[in-house]
Amino acid sequence: MGLIVTGIVVAVLVVLAAEIVPSVSEYSSIQKAVKRAAQSGSNPTEIRNAFDRAKAADYFQAISGQDLKITKVGDRYVVEFAYDKEIHLVGPAYLVLKYRGRSE
Repeated sequence: MGLIVTGIVVAVLVVLAAEIVPSVSEYSSIQKAVKRAAQSGSNPTEIRNAFDRAKAADYFQAISGQDLKITKVGDRYVVEFAYDKEIHLVGPAYLVLKYRGRSE
């Protein structure tokens, strides 16, 4: 009986990991794209366009250039982003992952 319960717990964890790992990978791609865009653009429009080009190349869908918050700090631009990812578990239960990042 203990082996069956352990097997069920392990199976649930594997399925959950299969949902979370792609989301974390997407976040990593977005973070890299934000840093590249912040370094390559000289104004907010260029930064957004550079981010959208990276989005097309890296195949992520969570956010676009319009979702970026761009502020000027000193002589450079800081780019911030935030989004939530919901993963349906069972019935009314969801796992909510809150991603935040910035170009610094």
